[in-house]
Amino acid sequence: MTQRSEVRVLCRPELGAGFALAGLRTVPAANAEESRARMQELLAAPDVGVVLVEEAQYEGFPEDLRRQIGRHALPMVVPFPEPVWGEGRAPSEEYIVELLRQVIGYRVRLK
Repeated sequence: MTQRSEVRVLCRPELGAGFALAGLRTVPAANAEESRARMQELLAAPDVGVVLVEEAQYEGFPEDLRRQIGRHALPMVVPFPEPVWGEGRAPSEEYIVELLRQVIGYRVRLK
């Protein structure tokens, strides 16, 4: 028998409503301290398989928490960019460019 893993979204309360409308369970965190505490709880939860975390919150985690996240296969923690209104390169594109730079060793240009 396999255990079912669920998806959780760790984000600011104002973003949570959109994810809830999409059917995802949200874990609201209004500030950095709450975000760290909620992430620790999610890492310890046996039924959580994936945690989507707002990129700004993820970047605010202390280095020891990031190392803890990296040492465990589950839950898989996936940072996502916050919504951007206006023109310019989307943060998701910047994230992809940075991943490519790390993997192949030099910066690439997306068209």
